[in-house]
Amino acid sequence: MMNEREHLDGPAKTPEEGTTEQRMIEDRSIDNRFLDDLSIYERIIPRLLRNMLVASALLLAPAFWLYRWAGAIGFAFGAAVSYVNFRSLTRGVEGLADRIVNRHSREKGGWIILRFLVRYGLVGLAAYAIFKSSSLAFRGFLGGLCVPVAALMAEAVWEGYVAFRRVS
Repeated sequence: MMNEREHLDGPAKTPEEGTTEQRMIEDRSIDNRFLDDLSIYERIIPRLLRNMLVASALLLAPAFWLYRWAGAIGFAFGAAVSYVNFRSLTRGVEGLADRIVNRHSREKGGWIILRFLVRYGLVGLAAYAIFKSSSLAFRGFLGGLCVPVAALMAEAVWEGYVAFRRVS
């Protein structure tokens, strides 16, 4: 015996029995949610790079106060190296992901890996040169290399704020 709802709407359908149009609408809504999430995460990298620049500028004064000129110059150099390193890392990851997803990618896998290795080799050489010249400059350089951590912490605070704002 059918209840009143089934009588008006027809017999209940299981998820497999849904119309093709219903499944297409559901698939589109999933795709739209994925694209919305993707666009949110695409904006993080430029925001992180901007946060790195702001953190570098704000932390330069404490580096000067702690280590004087040598440390401040080392900090500025370390912050510049970390900024370039982070940009290169994002380009490398994007190139590697493109290489994996798109088989007809113009980038060769070996060049991507070589860029990763050369980048870390250059950071090591710069650190060694600064270490040999001045211990204060080396301390400032190590502080400058930590600027991405400050930028990531600022990003985490921002994402937490946005998440709590959405809930309430």
